[in-house]
Amino acid sequence: MTDNIFNITTLQHSNKYYLCPVTQKQRYFIELSYDGTNYHGWQIQKNALSVQEVLNEKLSVILRQPIATTGCGRTDTGVHAREFFAHFDAVGGSIVDGPWSMEGKTKLIANSAEAAMDHGPWTMDYYTFLRSINSILPKDIAVKRLFPVAADANTRFDATLRTYEYHIHYNKDPFKNGYSWELRDQPDLDLMNRAAEIIKEYTDFSCFSKSNTQVKTNNCKISTAVWEVNGDGIVFTISADRFLRNMVRAIVGTLIMVGKNEIEPEAVRHIIESKNRSNAGTSVPACGLYLTEVRY
Repeated sequence: MTDNIFNITTLQHSNKYYLCPVTQKQRYFIELSYDGTNYHGWQIQKNALSVQEVLNEKLSVILRQPIATTGCGRTDTGVHAREFFAHFDAVGGSIVDGPWSMEGKTKLIANSAEAAMDHGPWTMDYYTFLRSINSILPKDIAVKRLFPVAADANTRFDATLRTYEYHIHYNKDPFKNGYSWELRDQPDLDLMNRAAEIIKEYTDFSCFSKSNTQVKTNNCKISTAVWEVNGDGIVFTISADRFLRNMVRAIVGTLIMVGKNEIEPEAVRHIIESKNRSNAGTSVPACGLYLTEVRY
């Protein structure tokens, strides 16, 4: 394990996320992906449809008990997720023993007391659960895996790294409409990468945060920020321990300004130090943004 960062598929390296015996109330991590086009983000909204609302409803139907999920983050309206984790608690015995080894990517700790599972009576087997939940979820939400974790495991607060990608294409393509941002003029990739390196020098990103958010700090530790050629377009990959609301789209908008020679790369330094959102670039459309990885 390097720098205490590991993917959820390497549970054997963690003392906390052991594969545990099912008790009266069992906590589960559920992995899903979704097309965010038709949703007002992940989190439940009062007057708008969200991914969390749909997932809670369908899980409650399948498991025949009220289910409330907690997500690993909060994606904005129209943002997609290739990898997203949520956790929920269900009455023990709701889901039968399944491939908790996660298709060969994780091995049970052979000498661990936690590895010796005694599940008791079951009402639904693992594969039936996956088929059932996916059969009643809309086509733009898919559940990939489910596995039991310790009672205090938390998909939001225990995540150590999150990675987003922002996709841009240059030529009109009906198959990329809604899944990538069409940009007519090609920006200077070298200039944008110079500016991206400057961003990694800082931790306070108030200038890229949506106003009036209820967070204790605007500090984030960015470990990766790079632009790369991707077919007939480009993709921006950024990884950090946490992100602020609207942060990635505001960063991309600012870097595009650099790529179009509207501002110099060094100007990004002054924008960050100003801590003023109005000094940064306009937020780019949500359609090109994907949450691609979450690590624990």
